[in-house]
Amino acid sequence: MSVLYVALTLVLLQRIAELIYSARNTRRLLQRGGIEIGAVQYPFFVVLHAAWLASMAIFIPPATPPNWSLLGLYVLVQPLRIWSIASLGPYWTTRIITVPGEPLVRRGPYRFFRHPNYIVVCTEIGVLPLAFGAVEIALVFSILNAALLSWRIRVEERALLGRKADD
Repeated sequence: MSVLYVALTLVLLQRIAELIYSARNTRRLLQRGGIEIGAVQYPFFVVLHAAWLASMAIFIPPATPPNWSLLGLYVLVQPLRIWSIASLGPYWTTRIITVPGEPLVRRGPYRFFRHPNYIVVCTEIGVLPLAFGAVEIALVFSILNAALLSWRIRVEERALLGRKADD
C-alpha cells in the first residue's frame, strides 16, 4: 500500500474514533442539560473533512512520494490534539455543547490557547496535502476551513460567555 493510502487510512480511522467519542460525550452532555449551539454548522464541517480526505484519495497519485519533513510535522501536531481532547475529557465534542453552570476548562493547552484543537486542524488541513505536493488541495481546503472556523469560533465564544474557568 502506498504511503499516501496508509496516511489517509490512519487519518480516517482517527476521525472515526473521534466521532464515536464525540457522540458519546454529546449524549451525556445533553442528558446533563447541555445545549447545542450552532447545530446548522455541523454538516458543513462533516462535508469539508470528508471532501478533504476524498480529494486527496482521488487527485493525488498513489505513488506520489511524500515530503517526510511535512509528514513529520503532521505527526508532531498529534500530541496537541490528544492533549486538547484529554484536557476537555467529557466536555470534548465535535459539536458546540454548553452545559449552563459548568466551569470553563482552563487546564492543559487551554491555559495557553483558547482553541488548541483548531490550531491542530488548521495545520493538518494544510500540511497533509502539501506533504504529497497537492498545493491546490491544501489551499482550497485551508481557505474553506478558515471561513467555517471563523463562523464557528464566533458562535462558540458567544455560547461560552458567562462561564467561569475551572482553575
